[in-house]
Amino acid sequence: MSTLFLRTLREDPADAEVASHKLLVRAGYIRRAAPGIYTWLPLGLKVLAKVEAIVREEMDAAGGQEVHFPALLPREPYEATNRWTEYGPNLFRLHDRKGGDYLLAPTHEEMFTLLVKDLYSSYKDLPLTIYQIQTKYRDEARPRAGLLRGREFIMKDSYSFDLTDEGLDASYAAQRAAYIRIFDRLGLEYVIVQAQSGAMGGSRSEEFLSPTEVGEDTFVRSPGGYAANVEAVTTPAPGALPFDDAPAAHVEDTPDTPTIDTLVASANAHHPREDRPWTAADTLKNVVIAATNPEGERGLLVIGVPGDREVDMTRLEAALAPATVEAANEDDLKSHPELVKGYIGPGVLGPQARPADVAFLSEDDATIPYMLDPRIVPGTRWITGANEHGKHVFDLVMGRDFVGDGTIEAADVRDGDEAPDGSGPLELARGVEIGHIFQLGRKYAEALDLRVLDENGKQQVVTMGSYGIGVTRAVALLAENNHDELGLSWPIQVAPYQVHVVATGKDAAVFEAAGGLAAELEAAGVEVCYDDRFKVSPGVKFKDAELIGAPFILVVGRGLAEGNVELKVRAAGTSEALPVDDAAGAVVARVREALAG
Repeated sequence: MSTLFLRTLREDPADAEVASHKLLVRAGYIRRAAPGIYTWLPLGLKVLAKVEAIVREEMDAAGGQEVHFPALLPREPYEATNRWTEYGPNLFRLHDRKGGDYLLAPTHEEMFTLLVKDLYSSYKDLPLTIYQIQTKYRDEARPRAGLLRGREFIMKDSYSFDLTDEGLDASYAAQRAAYIRIFDRLGLEYVIVQAQSGAMGGSRSEEFLSPTEVGEDTFVRSPGGYAANVEAVTTPAPGALPFDDAPAAHVEDTPDTPTIDTLVASANAHHPREDRPWTAADTLKNVVIAATNPEGERGLLVIGVPGDREVDMTRLEAALAPATVEAANEDDLKSHPELVKGYIGPGVLGPQARPADVAFLSEDDATIPYMLDPRIVPGTRWITGANEHGKHVFDLVMGRDFVGDGTIEAADVRDGDEAPDGSGPLELARGVEIGHIFQLGRKYAEALDLRVLDENGKQQVVTMGSYGIGVTRAVALLAENNHDELGLSWPIQVAPYQVHVVATGKDAAVFEAAGGLAAELEAAGVEVCYDDRFKVSPGVKFKDAELIGAPFILVVGRGLAEGNVELKVRAAGTSEALPVDDAAGAVVARVREALAG
């Protein structure tokens, strides 16, 4: 340690919010270079290399072959798949000196596809799986939590190429199994959940989420085994209800009721019903949303949800991808005077406001699209806005008095909601995405004309799968999950060193014995960090050892006079005395035992 490029810190960095960020900086693993961008120091690179090694071993075992693409890429392939536009502001775009357009790659689907197109032309070349471990770039609006959400990060991305859908299923299953082995070996807890493909496109999609309170992803699980990212949860729609005997819709005065709470209170006070009180679930809330497409075009739509629910912007944005969404502002509402704030109803929306001869989304359609929550089925009766200040419509029946332009999954998902597969009530949890696997299908192959000759000599479009692992994010999660109040406590399979040898005091015999033990351990194949700093106090050395977090700390100090050294197990917080003559052999045995499992 006297020559190790390391400076530990006693105070948390000012911009750090989560434990992994604080400790990786304090312990000298990474340093901030810019928001969301980090320099890797020697200790950090050792951990990163071990994570990468496990990923490589399992990818190779699953039949993958490693390649390496540049991070700086030309515009044209991304233009062909429309992702130059679809990625929007998350894409780093730049020009070369000749004015050519380039990007820093957020993912490499296009380059993998073109490489295979360049080299392969026959079904005999398939199936094929190739992968890389490479730096990626995304211009995150709010980089946070250190390595958990950065603008520069390292990913393992692999791609499978098959002739048939059955072949894709087999490749997908092989990659899925490899991911399970990788995360098991890393010691990361994970849940496999259904997911949406987003800008990647494709059909089947699953995420590997590591449960943690600092996670930005919300997912659900049920007692019966259902698990999904909240963006991918589908709402079990109730059956349609008969409405032959439903009373006619009627408009009532409801002054000063711009919110659901005030509306429910007014309805119960002035328009009570006999069977039960009105609740928020009896009201239809119409939320005005502004959506902006990748070209920058902004338009409005209205989402109808039961009044006891909120519109979840994350779910809505996933449903409308690649558009971005936000609540409509005052200027949006001023340009549509028919939208009476606090009293918006279906009468001025979608099919109700559209002439019979104007089709939805046609050039002649100037109305605001109206999308409904799946719970709003024919026969359901609602209290909703009458499009006049201080007035609401009662007993407005879906299917008789109004309809929508379609349904959309935008309402919030709550603890206790029924799972879509009937496997019980949902429980919400937070997690960090550490892996994502997709069945891309033929989207990229068709866009870039990747075809091969089949057995009959006919050109066939290749089908693809895409499989990603956040490598730097895995390092952060390992730190997040393996620490205490003293510092990091790495699992032995990823620790920068397996044993931290600490020489304490100023006695030359202590340093001679400690140096000898370190040399013996290294000769036996153990990875050792030896704290040989002569003028540093024992207290500082112990604090550094605990902060750095090697699995075993071997202390050579006062006990040497009696022929003993002390072995501390960092994670367990235990220690034991070992005879100095037997210490190296005992430590080697403990290390090998820990590595074995």
